[in-house]
Amino acid sequence: MAADLSHLLMLAIERSNGTPLLRQVYLELRRAILGGTLPPGARLPATRVLAQRLGIARNTVVAAYEQLLAEGFIEGRVGAGSYVSRDLPEGLERPAAARTPGKLPPPGPSAVNIPHMVQPGAQPFNTGRTSWDDATARIWRQLTLRRLQSPDPDMLGYGDPRGSLALREAIANYLGAARAVRCTPDQVIVTSGAQQAIDLVRKVVVAPGDPVWVEDPCYPALRAAMAAAGARIVPVPVDAQGLIVSEGIAASPTARLAYVTPSSQYPMGVVLSMARRMELLAWARRTGAWIVEDDYDSEFRYAGRPLASLQGVDEAGRVIYIGTFSKVLFPGLRLGYAVLPAELLAPVQSARLLSDWHPPVFQEGVVTDFLAEGHFAQHLRRMRQRYRLSRDAVVEALRESCGHFLDVEAPDQGLKLLARLRPGWQDTEVAAAAERAGVIARAVSPMFMEERPIQALMLGFSGHEPGTLKHASRLLARSVEGMHPFHVDVSSRLAEPAASQR
Repeated sequence: MAADLSHLLMLAIERSNGTPLLRQVYLELRRAILGGTLPPGARLPATRVLAQRLGIARNTVVAAYEQLLAEGFIEGRVGAGSYVSRDLPEGLERPAAARTPGKLPPPGPSAVNIPHMVQPGAQPFNTGRTSWDDATARIWRQLTLRRLQSPDPDMLGYGDPRGSLALREAIANYLGAARAVRCTPDQVIVTSGAQQAIDLVRKVVVAPGDPVWVEDPCYPALRAAMAAAGARIVPVPVDAQGLIVSEGIAASPTARLAYVTPSSQYPMGVVLSMARRMELLAWARRTGAWIVEDDYDSEFRYAGRPLASLQGVDEAGRVIYIGTFSKVLFPGLRLGYAVLPAELLAPVQSARLLSDWHPPVFQEGVVTDFLAEGHFAQHLRRMRQRYRLSRDAVVEALRESCGHFLDVEAPDQGLKLLARLRPGWQDTEVAAAAERAGVIARAVSPMFMEERPIQALMLGFSGHEPGTLKHASRLLARSVEGMHPFHVDVSSRLAEPAASQR
């Protein structure tokens, strides 16, 4: 005979705490079952009895029992009442016996320490911020509503893992006109940002132990992605002409892949010279290596037209071109793209299916309309003007407020600037002081691997109003009050500013 433990059942019901009585009865009964007060096989009090005991309506108790029955906590027996399910193990929530904590297993190659490069929030000088004006906001709303009012049936199903054909056509047309990229829509795959594009490529191209050229200094998240693949990272130094290809060849002549940011080296801002570009392409053609061209912010050039892509002069099909809408529209959109050589299309598409299936169909439609109807080009023109004003404002403000410890030049391209610290100042200490003052100033020295680091701060100006940037410059100056420089050796290939810093 099942034990009748209903006399031991004490339910704490509070009428003033805002939680519905049904929810309270259900939770209290579940707690008693999980905690062992009502063990498997125990009989629950009749609903009428429990309702009287609690002073609530019987229907409330009945509904709580029905929920427990549906979830398998209790079982009903015709004419015999309700019982705790016998299928439940005893003591589900009893505290486990104390034990000596064991050591975690060693992390796999994907469990690397990934630096948190982009900080959320709108703190001054934070990078990765973008702006919209009223015109773009109005057009985006119109395109979104139009898509909702006349939805494509495909929006309610699964999409193409490569991205919709219409969006790939729009991207291919744009890249051909603006970046001299040579591609067809079939070579484009739409991704969840540039970082996913890099991740998909490294999964397909890089095997554990493969040597990979990485710029020194380098974008830390890229370095982490290659480390996650188990790649053997080969730091290749950068000078005023960009990646020093001859040193990469000397260090690892048969590297599997080279990662470069030729239009605006991250973080230094220098441009890969044409001679170096030809040298890099010749090496890749000769050895069968791949080149990843990360073209992350080339749209924003303030002196002349944007520079042509490396992919556009690649005759051997060794360049994988990667771009993103995060910098030109907004990061929350999570849309990027890769232009792939033919032999990588099928394996990268398969890798996409295994990791993310397909891009968001609705957002694809809005972006397609934005590009195809000419709004994108107009948006870029307006944002270039806006960001130029922000750049000029912050350069003037930094020179005025922080000239005693910073040297600042206006970059010709991009959404950030590199502010070099005067001798004796340490960028990590200045960055920490700035953060305490509410300003995000990213230290550049940790981005170096083997090269002697320079002491500099990376300061974003896009997505911040000129007045905010001027105030932030004063905050940055006040944050270092009381700090004293010390003697350091700042000799480096990049110790002198490049003639045209981008």
